[in-house]
Amino acid sequence: MSRISQRVTAAVFCVFLAGFGLLHLLLPDRTFSPVENRNLDQLPAFSWSALADGSYTAGLESYLADQFPLRDGWMGLKTRYEYLLGKREFHNVYLCGDTLVGKVEDDSRAEQNLDYLRRLAEKTELPLYLGLIPTAAETWREKLPAGAESFDQRSYLERARAVPGITWVDVAGALADHAGEGLYYRTDHHWTSLGAYYGYSAFMDALGEESLPLGEGGTVSVDFYGTLYSTSGVHWVRPDTIERYVRDSGVTVEDIESGETHGLYVNSFLGEKDQYASFLGGNAPLYIVRNPAAASREKLLVVRDSYSDSLAPFLSQRFGEIHLLDLRYYRTGVDQYARENGIDRILVCYSVENFIKDVDAVFLGQ
Repeated sequence: MSRISQRVTAAVFCVFLAGFGLLHLLLPDRTFSPVENRNLDQLPAFSWSALADGSYTAGLESYLADQFPLRDGWMGLKTRYEYLLGKREFHNVYLCGDTLVGKVEDDSRAEQNLDYLRRLAEKTELPLYLGLIPTAAETWREKLPAGAESFDQRSYLERARAVPGITWVDVAGALADHAGEGLYYRTDHHWTSLGAYYGYSAFMDALGEESLPLGEGGTVSVDFYGTLYSTSGVHWVRPDTIERYVRDSGVTVEDIESGETHGLYVNSFLGEKDQYASFLGGNAPLYIVRNPAAASREKLLVVRDSYSDSLAPFLSQRFGEIHLLDLRYYRTGVDQYARENGIDRILVCYSVENFIKDVDAVFLGQ
């Protein structure tokens, strides 16, 4: 009986392997995973040199893993199993009830990037503002699982605040005052439009001016699944909603790289995976936002990351022209750019997580 049982088990296992092998041959290779929000590895080209140095074998392993039949379903099943075993961190993402919070890790560039900022402060003659945005791991630290590790953003913000020659924008304080509200998406690493509004209010405070009232928001999406949803494999949380508070009326956004001009929002992205890109149109080297009806004709240069995509609509109500410069794609000295384009004020605005690891922050000091 034992021998029969062993043979049956072996036969089932062989059928199982053969079935998946057949599925792998029949199903077309996928180029992109909407669940993981990334490109999938393709079959590597064979060469004897690649086989000899191990690159072909490594590429083949990655290809087989990425093209494994029903990969998304198996990954979800694995994550649920680990959750039942008590795990609460999945691929550097913490599951906090119905909210996903990204883990922030220290980076060797953190202090060097503050030095680049000091150089900019010494070089420029323009008013310079610094607004570093704490991530949800700091503002919502009390939500993290017991023993969860994350970079000490509070201490880093204090060191950044001490940089001479800058006017501090207390984004962290503004967010902390409203920590019980929906400041960040539950499935994405960005702040929501509400969080961006409080960031805008902090900047207006730094200018010594009153911020505009928030007004009534409008919901433009109820099925947004963000980057943390894709990264973590936790696919049982409910989707986010996307709200807007600034009307897209009379404001133009010029994409300098493509030469195209559109409004504050690009609604076509609401039908795609990256719905956050509906703000401005997603990542780009340089946008110029113009509003002839703004409160002033001043030109503001924002050296920034993608958090400013949802901040820009609020800023557009104050500044007649805003240059949104992303140093990851547009490598130029910040002070030089400001002088050549008639800029009146400079705002350096990053999430803490992105600022401490940005290799292109070197251009701040050039």
